[in-house]
Amino acid sequence: MTPLLTVESITKRFGDTPVVKDVSFTVYPGEIFALLGPSGCGKTTTLRIIAGFEQADAGTISMAERSLASDSVYVPPESRGIGFVFQDYALFPHKNVLDNVAFGLRKVPKKTRRERALEVLDMVGMTDLHARLPHHLSGGEQQRVALARSIIARPKLLLLDEPFSSLDPGLRQTTRDEVRALLKSEGISAVLVTHAQEEALSFAERLAVMKDGTVEQIGTPEVVYRQPKTAYVADFLGQTNFVNAYVKNGIAETPFGHVAVEGAVTGEMLLSIRPECLTMMSPDAGNGRIKDGRVVGQAFKGHDFTYRVEVDGECYLVQTDYRCPFQLGDVVRLKAVSAVAISDSS
Repeated sequence: MTPLLTVESITKRFGDTPVVKDVSFTVYPGEIFALLGPSGCGKTTTLRIIAGFEQADAGTISMAERSLASDSVYVPPESRGIGFVFQDYALFPHKNVLDNVAFGLRKVPKKTRRERALEVLDMVGMTDLHARLPHHLSGGEQQRVALARSIIARPKLLLLDEPFSSLDPGLRQTTRDEVRALLKSEGISAVLVTHAQEEALSFAERLAVMKDGTVEQIGTPEVVYRQPKTAYVADFLGQTNFVNAYVKNGIAETPFGHVAVEGAVTGEMLLSIRPECLTMMSPDAGNGRIKDGRVVGQAFKGHDFTYRVEVDGECYLVQTDYRCPFQLGDVVRLKAVSAVAISDSS
């Protein structure tokens, strides 16, 4: 499949400080892609370069084989056919909902503009509130208006800059699901910028994990989570346990006994073991290779527990369901279901 968006080796400096360094990725038609990373990693700057709000110092951007930015080409934002949803929604406070949405079609006859605005308001469930001013709307309603305004011109690509961050947790999940369903039903490609791991994993079909202006790893949420290439990616994508071990023929000797290791052959390795890949057993279970540990922490989360278990002076996180019988102070043994070899410890 031919990519809709191609970002190739873009670099951006503010003064002498590089904030985006040699970033490359593609987005395919109808795909939802995420740029995930902590504050200051360059993800929003990358998004703004794609939109045309910033110009890269090097690299190229093309969409549907049309060059948008290069050493010799710069297409202004309004001519790129790209929609943008800002973090603060950027609604006009003096315009009602209908006029805010219709603003996205400024060059279209008034009657057509109104009809299209009502059409997209219906898509986001905001038709009944079309006469309200933004300050009379909830955060979730404002987010829907901003989304409607961004898709009114039928963009091929939609850019979303932390669009759910200001919503309450319950509303955030609901709104996220609704936006995703709308994008898929309309066949709109999207690039989401977020620092929230759960959001990227549940919203995107592929994601790029960024660190210090560079892309550490690109892949589906499942692959990046289960097969991280670096310690940074493993740690940023969720809680994990790091264990140094010698691996021979894909088997590692650990405090949890012999563990099958994905992606490793032989040698000293840094292993990533997710909390859900560890199980707790009574101290008489297992064999002599498994060392005793002690439960030193316990966090109840309703549907599950997260335990901290100390083995040989090291603490490991274990995630279990709500039926786990072990309590603080209990002596237990840990068994690892699987581990992943990390290529480096960055």
